[in-house]
Amino acid sequence: MRLGWYVIVGVVVALAVVAFLMLHNAHEASVQYVGSPNGYEGFVPSGQTVNYDGNIDPTGDLILNNGTTIHNTVWDGQYANTIIQNHNQIVQLNNQFVGQTDPVNHQPYVNLQDFYVIKGQVPVQQVTINGQPYYVIEVNNINPANIAGFYTYDKWVPNFEVAINTPGTNAAVLPGNSPVYDSADVTGTVVYQTKVYQDYMLGSSGGDLLVLPNKTIFSYGSFMPLGSALFNFTTPQQIYNPSS
Repeated sequence: MRLGWYVIVGVVVALAVVAFLMLHNAHEASVQYVGSPNGYEGFVPSGQTVNYDGNIDPTGDLILNNGTTIHNTVWDGQYANTIIQNHNQIVQLNNQFVGQTDPVNHQPYVNLQDFYVIKGQVPVQQVTINGQPYYVIEVNNINPANIAGFYTYDKWVPNFEVAINTPGTNAAVLPGNSPVYDSADVTGTVVYQTKVYQDYMLGSSGGDLLVLPNKTIFSYGSFMPLGSALFNFTTPQQIYNPSS
């Protein structure tokens, strides 16, 4: 009788273990879509990397179109190496220029940050890597045209995400004689600093602006990847004084 009881208990325990493993694996293997189908989400690399499925991938934060931030995210798939290289270049340029002065507006240079915008929802898989939970962005399941890289003042990244999700926001291209360069504030500094950085980064551009409907402006630069669909929200225009 006792032997039978042990057998029953053993079977129950074994089934429980199998059920747990199946549930655990199913949980880690499931992919959920976060963000808005019509919005823009942003990945901000931290400079750290992880080895995932034999690949060295950048980690960082995923900022959703509603402002929610998902920490400990991993960019896995296309452009992973590009993002690592871009971020390293930005860090090197910050180390070289921050501490110097903008020769046009005579203000100190600031730290710039690279980030990557995704148009539409983002496929994310929750996994555990070396005992640490992460949210892996399945980038190979995203249309490359819906991914683009940018860089701006590091404290502006959340504001940039808000701006591109605000209806009526436009992109502006500044001519070289724009008074914005002379503005003795961070906007004037960043618009010139991105022009300086573009000379060091292949395929990049600087000196651009986002102009919100209330005329608030954010200066930024762009580089690889350059997804064409991301610019559907803008109407590029030449402007001299966006506050007028």
